[in-house]
Amino acid sequence: MEKVSYKDSGVDIDAGNAFVEAIKPFVKSTFSSNVLGGIGSFAGAYELPKGYKEPVLLAATDGVGTKLKLAIEAKKFDTIGIDLVAMCVNDLICNFAKPLFFLDYYATGKLEVEDATKVVKGISKGCIEAGASLIGGETAEMPGMYHGEDFDLAGFAVGIAEKDEINRLPHVKNGDILIALPSSGIHSNGYSLVRKLFFEKLKYSFDKEIDGKKIIDILLTPTRIYVKDFLRLKKYIKALAHITGGGIIENVPRVLPENLGAKIDILKIKPMPIFEEMKPHVDKNELYRTFNMGVGLVLVVDKGDVSEVLANCDGFIIGEVSSKIKGVELV
Repeated sequence: MEKVSYKDSGVDIDAGNAFVEAIKPFVKSTFSSNVLGGIGSFAGAYELPKGYKEPVLLAATDGVGTKLKLAIEAKKFDTIGIDLVAMCVNDLICNFAKPLFFLDYYATGKLEVEDATKVVKGISKGCIEAGASLIGGETAEMPGMYHGEDFDLAGFAVGIAEKDEINRLPHVKNGDILIALPSSGIHSNGYSLVRKLFFEKLKYSFDKEIDGKKIIDILLTPTRIYVKDFLRLKKYIKALAHITGGGIIENVPRVLPENLGAKIDILKIKPMPIFEEMKPHVDKNELYRTFNMGVGLVLVVDKGDVSEVLANCDGFIIGEVSSKIKGVELV
């Protein structure tokens, strides 16, 4: 009987090695002085930064959902890696953690070196923006598990914080002001609904223009990374909420004590054209509990610090913390 090779089963070791060589420059560009060793070991090593009194490591993991499906269908792979980093590091800062390092997992049926390299280049770009080092990753070629051009991504971020800064609930008080930092677009949540509405129900093509831009370019705009904003404004921030799945309605209460709620004036939120395009077809409550609606991060700030915060970011006031409200009230 003729002998069978690994390549015959659909796994190309040579392609994997070529991929590692292709991504080395991008990965190395993310390294800080805390990274120990190089690329190719069994584990990534990172020396803890000095200067912390009671350092605690925090970790976050996420993917990019079915936004990845759109990237595959459009064959646009240069920004989806930024989304992957953003979804993880934006969660870390909500517990006052400064991102340290990042790892990725790339699983596919057949490794396309050029496409995969673009993805990792995007991950590297996101890591640089977040101040994190890309110290490791895994590429799995699994024919039979994934079919055609499909692949999946997962990200893992680790950050560091002072132990006494992690729990933000005791800092939040009645009358505190809610400041929104704008999103760059839909970010990476709600894409199953996006795809259902635009491409199944409305039958839009990828070239359909909304406010002078192709819809596919709008939908694949990468998630904004807020790490630099957090580090710049940290001393003024009581708490912050990353507006992901669940929208403002479900994410803001996560940073409020049980006896406090949030009163938010939706007229102060200026949704981008892509959200306006959805409004006639999706219930208002469904929109605000699925999408960020133009708000990527919400900061809880003392009244006395509002002017200083607004002078040092692109944020705007959307409401306040109230003891008379439970959860979130949209007015």
